[in-house]
Amino acid sequence: METPAENLPPRTFSIKLWPPSQSTRLMLVERMTKNLSSVSIFSRKYGLLSKEEAEENAKRIEEVAFTAANEHHEKEPDGDGSSAVQLYAKESSKLMLEVLKRGPKSPKKESTEQKGPETDEASKAHKTVFDISDGARSFINEEEAEKLLEPLKEAGNSYTKIRFSNKSFGLGAAGVAVPILKSLNDQLREVDLSDFIAGRPEDEALEVMSMFASALEGCILRSLNLSNNALGEKGVRAFGALLKSQSELEELYFMNNGISEEAARAICELLPSVENLKVLHFHNNMTGDEGAVSLSELVRRSPSLEDFRCSSTRVGSEGGVALAEAVGTCPNLKKLDLRDNMFGTEAEVALAKALSGLNGIKEAYFSYLNLEDEGAVALAESLKDTAPMLEVLEMAGNDITAKAAPALAACLKVKESLSKLNLSENELKDKGTIVICKMLEEGHKDLKELDLSTNGITRVGAKVSAKAVAEKPGFSMLNLDGNCISDEGIDEVKEVLKEGVNGVSVLGPLDENEEDGDGDDNDEDEGSVDGQGDEDGEGEELQSKLQELKVDEDKE
Repeated sequence: METPAENLPPRTFSIKLWPPSQSTRLMLVERMTKNLSSVSIFSRKYGLLSKEEAEENAKRIEEVAFTAANEHHEKEPDGDGSSAVQLYAKESSKLMLEVLKRGPKSPKKESTEQKGPETDEASKAHKTVFDISDGARSFINEEEAEKLLEPLKEAGNSYTKIRFSNKSFGLGAAGVAVPILKSLNDQLREVDLSDFIAGRPEDEALEVMSMFASALEGCILRSLNLSNNALGEKGVRAFGALLKSQSELEELYFMNNGISEEAARAICELLPSVENLKVLHFHNNMTGDEGAVSLSELVRRSPSLEDFRCSSTRVGSEGGVALAEAVGTCPNLKKLDLRDNMFGTEAEVALAKALSGLNGIKEAYFSYLNLEDEGAVALAESLKDTAPMLEVLEMAGNDITAKAAPALAACLKVKESLSKLNLSENELKDKGTIVICKMLEEGHKDLKELDLSTNGITRVGAKVSAKAVAEKPGFSMLNLDGNCISDEGIDEVKEVLKEGVNGVSVLGPLDENEEDGDGDDNDEDEGSVDGQGDEDGEGEELQSKLQELKVDEDKE
């Protein structure tokens, strides 16, 4: 006898969001390609990418983002994979923004030390940069490597820098490269191995990295770039022979590498001496608090450091305090980029204290640090009494309100070298905007960019912003997008700028301005890269999650 349907237990459904299907991944690449090759505020400023270059970058971005999200899911599985999807979207967004701000590749790939007319032989003898990164991203085999690397085997060549980015080396290609690199040990000073193992199985990638590390061991390098390779701790240790042999490095780059706390610890352990290090860049990694503590040890050992970047590395309060205290020991620091971390009050206080001793700071990037008014005021008061030659200040996305505006204005008042100010995605409204812009109107002749987008500004604040920059020679960009400026207000802004020295061309696009807005906050999430659902339920659900993928302007 059959059981009545109403007595059957309810059916349950489990939707697994991670990993995404291949069709979903391809769809994202197509969406990103379209985004990267479309006219936007970035293309107007940095140049428009071709369809081919956009597609190359989109494929790389998707792969790096997928790797990071997959590692996250393996370490912290959450059942349906929703957190991995969110990370996938966030990482893609950040990498897209980097590509847009970098602009199209320059067609000129090689540099020479000698100027004026030369014979072919003289020109060949003075080439210093060997770069195979141009063209489509590709896997190269042994035969292709022989052809690509042929110039490096020429007797008497003067190459001091090699760049192997955008070409994925397998074991065969690496076997060709190793003896060539060993022959150049005495002359190489800059090595760029960013994005050179893409798409390779882990075992093969680790072996290739070890082969390159052994080949380059003993080179006295000035610059080493290992960015855009899915390293993790295993990858870092695969480069151990190379890292251990370096004692005169001036520049070191680890960006988009999946650097965990263990990997960060390995880097600190493997580098014997960093006394000459001037540039240290970590970006878009999974470093976290414990990893930041290890990085802080590296920073403390780098007294010559001038440019330190530790952005989008998931650093919270504990790691933020450690980094801030370490930064305070670098008297030569000129550029400090800590964007997109969750420092909190304790770390912000430590950072403010550290800044008080850094008189040489010229560029300070403190966006998306969860500052709020308290943190913004603390940093502004500290910067007011230091960094007399400050040129760039970014504090976007920190929930700063008009309460902090007087402290910010007092700080900016004494920064006559200021060329770029970014306070976008805050809550300044008209009141805070007026306080800051009234102060900027006098002096500040070097100001070139002012970003007050997404601040709840209406007609009054917008007009004051225009007046603040209208008479500044060389000013190039006023960004008021994402606010609540009426049609009348926009006309007034344009009129003010038209009468100024640079004209209306300095006003950025107003595509996301709410022209009929009344100044209230607009909580809608705009600028999404819309997804198209797959044929099955998993695809539809995943696409809805991936609608969070967007390019946040001026956020890296």
